[in-house]
Amino acid sequence: MSDTPAEMIRFHDVVKRFDDDVVLDGLDFAVSAGEFVTLIGPSGCGKTTILRLLMTLEQVSDGRIYVGGECLSHMTQRGRELPADEKHQRRLRKRIGMVFQQFNLFPNMRVRQNITEAPIRSLGLSRDEADRRADELLEMVGLADKADARPSQLSGGQQQRVAIARALAMRPDVLLLDEVTSALDPELVAGVLALLKDIAATTDITFLCVTHEMNFAKNVSDRVMMLDGGTVIEDGRPEKIFSAPEHERTREFLHAVLERS
Repeated sequence: MSDTPAEMIRFHDVVKRFDDDVVLDGLDFAVSAGEFVTLIGPSGCGKTTILRLLMTLEQVSDGRIYVGGECLSHMTQRGRELPADEKHQRRLRKRIGMVFQQFNLFPNMRVRQNITEAPIRSLGLSRDEADRRADELLEMVGLADKADARPSQLSGGQQQRVAIARALAMRPDVLLLDEVTSALDPELVAGVLALLKDIAATTDITFLCVTHEMNFAKNVSDRVMMLDGGTVIEDGRPEKIFSAPEHERTREFLHAVLERS
């Protein structure tokens, strides 16, 4: 019996076009269950598009995407494979959470309600159960005393912590992180990254992360994938990617990013 973790995410020969612009070009990669994988690369290389495809905010132009062994992008109906409909994708999307660059909290709701709304509506949790889950998560992210606050009463770092708690409230198998510190003041970044590192270390959630925080990528990731031109040009352990990258484009990118930091 194999001890190799099952694949949680699989992109198979995925192409994504916007009109004549090919953003992803025959993309192939897999992420194992419980793995933390970080995507790096220059702007426009397709990193955020990968996350948007997994969230079904965009649809593939060609190829297949699988989540937990099930095809997200296509479904079989009467023996024929067809592009997945909204019902099929919504069912699989429940396994995926996402934390965006912008916090996207509902300004008219208090913090606890921001966290409980989706589990009640999508998972059918009772109000009491959703409240208990929200309070546990607020304790985890260090905001137990802010349950009744409005988002406008919180700092940017606190709002991002609420957004993380909201994603975790859905008990996702996969958590997507899209530049989650880019909207934060520099002094707030370390706290949010430390929280994510702790969550990664203490749960079996599978992470797929887009970030320009190279130290975070180096310290937390199991693997780092370098993208350029819509495809993965280098994939390996962070110590290998950051200390001895094989591809010249990776060396150029890391030199430019680390020079700015």
